Amino acid sequence: MRLEQIQAVLKERQQPYSYVEEDGCGSIDFEYRGIAYHVWEFQDESWGAETNVRNGGYSEDLFGDYEAQIIQIMKEWK
Repeated sequence: MRLEQIQAVLKERQQPYSYVEEDGCGSIDFEYRGIAYHVWEFQDESWGAETNVRNGGYSEDLFGDYEAQIIQIMKEWK
């Protein structure tokens, strides 16, 4: 199982989400305040995740400790 920290935050908030794992990469889709969000892992030269949690309408690629970065953004949501 991948993206366990993000899944734990979503469970803690009691937010429904879907999780899929394919080719060793995790994928989470969920809604918050009517906006669809995603976290899609990938591995090219290094591990990363494509996500739109910072700005619902635009995706960005995060690298390094991307789970911690995504969780920090989610904690800033009001």
